[in-house]
Amino acid sequence: MPFREIPGDLFENSNPTDALAHCVSQDLRMGKGIAKSFKDKFNGVAELKKQNKKVGEVAYLCHENRYIFYLITKLSAWDKPTEEDFKKSLFELRKLCEQFEVTGLSLPRIGAGLDRLRLDFVHESVSNAFEGSDISVTMYYLPNQTTK
Repeated sequence: MPFREIPGDLFENSNPTDALAHCVSQDLRMGKGIAKSFKDKFNGVAELKKQNKKVGEVAYLCHENRYIFYLITKLSAWDKPTEEDFKKSLFELRKLCEQFEVTGLSLPRIGAGLDRLRLDFVHESVSNAFEGSDISVTMYYLPNQTTK
């Protein structure tokens, strides 16, 4: 599995055929950070809520022939994810990508922003979850983002 992290805007620079994924809370509030950008760009909150996904699971939308995955990593918007719930949602993401025959996946720096997971832990977790798969994973960060 090729995993790389590169500078760039996820929405402007990712391959238009790649699926997108990011982390949200089970309440699907998406009021801050990149989650708000996903909400504003793809809407679909009612459709996501109908899926009734729990922490550790993944909801999704199909928008213009592109899958948009919502990793449910915490219960409420004000919570922080546990490392275990974060990893569980990544393995669920891999299963969905394989089910839908996704070959390219683009992510922001999931878990490392408002959720405050260590970036080295995030990199290791993504690599472990997709190890041995044929899914190419690209993580984007804005050049002015600091690493933790």
